[in-house]
Amino acid sequence: MNPDHEDQPAGPGTTVDPGWVAWPETDARRYRAAGFWTGDTFADLLRRWAQQHGGRTALVDGDRRWTYRQLDDAADRISAGLRRLGLRRGDRVVLQLPNRAEFVEIWFGLQRLGAVPVHAMPGHRRAEIAHLAALSGAAGYVVADRHARFDYRTLATQVYGERRTADEPLRHVVVLGDPADSGFTSYSGLHDGPPEQPATADDDPRPTAADLALLLLSGGTTGLPKLIPRSHDDYAYNARSGAEICRLGPDDVYLAVLPIGFNFTFACPGVLGTLMAGGTVVVAPNPSPATAFRLIEQERVTCTALNPPLVPYWFAEYADSRPDLSSLRFVQVGSARLADELARRFTPTLGVPLQQVYGMAEGLINYTRLDDPDELVCTTQGRPGSPADEIRVVDPADGRPVPPGEPGELHTRGPYTLRGYYRADASAAASFTPDGFYRTGDLVRQLPSGHLTVVGRVKDQINRGGEKIAATEVEGHLLAHPAVRQAALVGVPDEQWGEAPAAVLVCAGPPPTAAEVVAFLRGRGLAAYKLPDRVECVDAMPLTAVGKIDKKVLAQRLAATMVTTGPDA
Repeated sequence: MNPDHEDQPAGPGTTVDPGWVAWPETDARRYRAAGFWTGDTFADLLRRWAQQHGGRTALVDGDRRWTYRQLDDAADRISAGLRRLGLRRGDRVVLQLPNRAEFVEIWFGLQRLGAVPVHAMPGHRRAEIAHLAALSGAAGYVVADRHARFDYRTLATQVYGERRTADEPLRHVVVLGDPADSGFTSYSGLHDGPPEQPATADDDPRPTAADLALLLLSGGTTGLPKLIPRSHDDYAYNARSGAEICRLGPDDVYLAVLPIGFNFTFACPGVLGTLMAGGTVVVAPNPSPATAFRLIEQERVTCTALNPPLVPYWFAEYADSRPDLSSLRFVQVGSARLADELARRFTPTLGVPLQQVYGMAEGLINYTRLDDPDELVCTTQGRPGSPADEIRVVDPADGRPVPPGEPGELHTRGPYTLRGYYRADASAAASFTPDGFYRTGDLVRQLPSGHLTVVGRVKDQINRGGEKIAATEVEGHLLAHPAVRQAALVGVPDEQWGEAPAAVLVCAGPPPTAAEVVAFLRGRGLAAYKLPDRVECVDAMPLTAVGKIDKKVLAQRLAATMVTTGPDA
């Protein structure tokens, strides 16, 4: 623990970025006194881990391995390379990398510089990245050269060009791999030159644990994603509490199967929690069960995290290949509601204990415990990770508490749950109560044990296998089509993904085909997971009493059509 932590501010008072809402000082003091917040920055933590664990393996990517000491040295060198580019403390840098060890390297390099990583997903395209760069005021953007047959250098060129004349221009693009003729900086060049030297009086002041450490993406329901500010104090506790619940130690090996930039993969407890425990992180280059099983056998993996759509594929691959999964202590499943039937089949099929995880990048994380009864593990999504997490289950209409066991909207606040979105407009204030509770938009039931069962959502968003799709964002793109007069995006049941997006359109003249709609959205730079799986054209939209499109009626009609005529109707 940092002995000077008691004197550190709660939030942006002395930080380099006033664009976020910090915890009230009274709450901050309480979290420090309880030991939830320790006053350590991630740069400090990595240095300490290198001193404690030195030659132990911290990171594995294929045949490449980093000890804790080597990872610490890499962070120093990358920090120095970024400083030579002209980046400084407080600069925001969008990270859009696939599952590669370099994500961890540069993440800690940015922390050592005092810069702020902005976590983007590999599937994001121009619409999302341009928005993130503008909203964050990003000074830098880090991409791979190519991944999954997509050239990110072309995307970076588009975004870089669009941001050149902005008030906060994108100044630097770094390419992992071959920059080709883009003119961008090669990632390998960041390692050249001497490592970062201790700060002098002429340098930027050192970050504090109360400073902004990173920006995560909200699933969002009102258009493009909002940015979630996380401090060093709260995000370190997010990972540490998860590591304690999961009983991680130096002998644990965590396999990063899902995208490494996901909050679930990175800090629940994920990458950060494993490193805090002195364990080893193994990076899976793709989410294929065959790849995961090979790495589990090869590296003797003890824990990993999946989303629900992967579970049936694990069952099928296991039946075909019968891999040795004996090293696994547990497998987490989260990011979307796991069906009870699949949960009940999990351990009997794979011979591995299941842990359900339910949470949000905004903060609150719930876990079933490793010693919970099977019934709780298979039918709930866990209970809060911290004794300081505060939970309310309320009527969404009036905010009053519902009777015990009844469904209601989940409101929460605590030592790792945000108090406001980053650089948010006034509409984002509706996401918080006057006393600082975050309105999650999720409908839950709470058991006497504290466990939560997720039963639905208040928010107008579609959860496609853990990927949150903001309906209004996609609708905005649909309405840009010259033939479309009205548009609604609704979720319909899907066996593979749990929920899939379906577009309902009112058109003038001949309606576009489903293929034409998808091609149009791709051309506007929309991420592939947001594209509708189904397109229906109607003469008129059903309306509510106040004249709004009645999406509940639309969803019922689409579901009824699927039942009577099949999903391809």
